[in-house]
Amino acid sequence: MSASQDALKASQTQIGTEVGVSSWITVDQSMIDAFAKTTLDEQWIHIDPDRAQAETPFGGTIAHGFLTLSLASRFASDCFSMMPGQVMSINYGMNKLRFLMPVRAGSRLRGRFILKEVKARGGTDLLRTNTLTIEIENEETPALVAEWLGLAVFKD
Repeated sequence: MSASQDALKASQTQIGTEVGVSSWITVDQSMIDAFAKTTLDEQWIHIDPDRAQAETPFGGTIAHGFLTLSLASRFASDCFSMMPGQVMSINYGMNKLRFLMPVRAGSRLRGRFILKEVKARGGTDLLRTNTLTIEIENEETPALVAEWLGLAVFKD
């Protein structure tokens, strides 16, 4: 049996279960400012704390939705390691992405992963679909929920 077939068999037993919870990361104003500069999205609700406090219902600045989403890679690195015979992981995309709650500057976030589906693809690859929930500490509603597709590539 090949490494990818072994991994498929092992992964199938985890479908429907929580397969990882990351450590917390603080999204502070300096992270938000750096993201705004990098993406050229310098809208005031992200980078002007005084104006955001005065003119928004958020009580201050909020992180970009795509900043929150971009932390998914860090959360995944906390939760997943390479499977035996795996040579790389490739981000394959998202399904059903929804931003549910703004992330205020200073909030702490973590990722929670539930394996939804795993399929063999092309003989040496596994396409894994995880439900990703990015939680905000002390908030009932998460920042976002998405189905994240990842391709696990195995040596031939």
